[in-house]
Formats: sequence, C-alpha cells, structure tokens
Amino acid sequence: MSARPAGADELSRRDVPRATSMLADAFRDDPLWRAVIDGADDPGCKLARVFEAPLRYCRRYGHVYTTGPAMEGVAAWVPGERADMTTWRLLRSGALGPALHIGVTVGRRMQEVFDPVLRDRRSFMDGRAYVYLLVLGVAPKHQGRGHGGRLVRRLFAECDRRGVPLYLETETEGNVSMYRSLGFRLIKRVRLPILGLPMWEMVREPTG
Repeated sequence: MSARPAGADELSRRDVPRATSMLADAFRDDPLWRAVIDGADDPGCKLARVFEAPLRYCRRYGHVYTTGPAMEGVAAWVPGERADMTTWRLLRSGALGPALHIGVTVGRRMQEVFDPVLRDRRSFMDGRAYVYLLVLGVAPKHQGRGHGGRLVRRLFAECDRRGVPLYLETETEGNVSMYRSLGFRLIKRVRLPILGLPMWEMVREPTG
C-alpha cells in the first residue's frame, strides 16, 4: 500500500520508541499479553519488545500511522503477502533485534499460542490479496474516545480503492461489536492453546 490515509501521520523512525512505550502501556493489563509474558524477567521490557518488532516490520513492509502528534493511538499493517514475519524480513526491517530480546521462552510461547490463528489466516485468505492489521492500540487515558475506530476507518478508503479486504484478529470481546459496527464480519472464534483464552478472527470486505 503506497497511499497515506487522509489525516494520518506516518510513524517516523525516531518515534518508534515512543510508540512502543505507548503500546506496552495500552496492553499492560490485557489478559492475553499478561499470560504470554508470565514469568518472564522484566515483563515490562519484554512486552515493549513484543510491540517494537511489528512496528519496525510494518514500517519496512507496510505502514504505521498515528492519530497525530499526541499519539493517542497507533495502527500498523502490511499487505497480505508480507503478513508472515520471516527471519529474513525481520532482519531487513530491523525487527530481528527486538524479536530476539523477547527471549526464547516468551518467543516459543507466542509461536505455540498464535500458530492456530496464523494457520486460519492463511487458509481463509488463501489466493486473495488483502491487508492485514497487525497492531492497533490506544493509550489508556485516550481509550473509549473513538481513536481506534478512526484509525481503522482510515484504512477503508484505500482498501476499497484497491478492492481488497481488511483482516484482523482481536483478543478483546468488546472490540468485536465495534468492528462489526464498522462493517467487519466474524469468521471464527478460537480458543488459544496453552492459555485457553479466546480470540476472534474478522474480515471486512471492500465496498463500492
């Protein structure tokens, strides 16, 4: 995707640490991510690295946009053909370092936990061009004010222009209703292995 959504600010390289810190704060109390980093040394640092890797990856292969200078929210996405973060792509994007800093234990747990949703995405979107929303987060003090919805809507015009669907997963049940109101449909509700927590897989088809 090459066009910038109207009103969106693209994340600069120097602002990656700030965005990383914001996302770690936004997901600090999220049950899924708390379970993923459970038992890790310096969990706050581990959680920050969890989000730094996809931000750097998406800056190289897709886009990362913020709501503005205050950075109330951040959204990061890539074209579907770049959705899998291979070792070579991590290296080229500068995301390999943060990924390695996650640690072996947390890294393996993430791989096992998210393997079912990865396989589902590959199966559901097989043979189709699409856009994959990797990360969407809003700073705690700004949540509930519509920033997340505005970031997602900024994708719609580009997806509709290109005639491609927008695919995402969410671990928050409350977000399912929000995404449905924005035109997404639920594909599948899964129970993540090891953790036993739910995740919802959703897609929005292009319109017009």
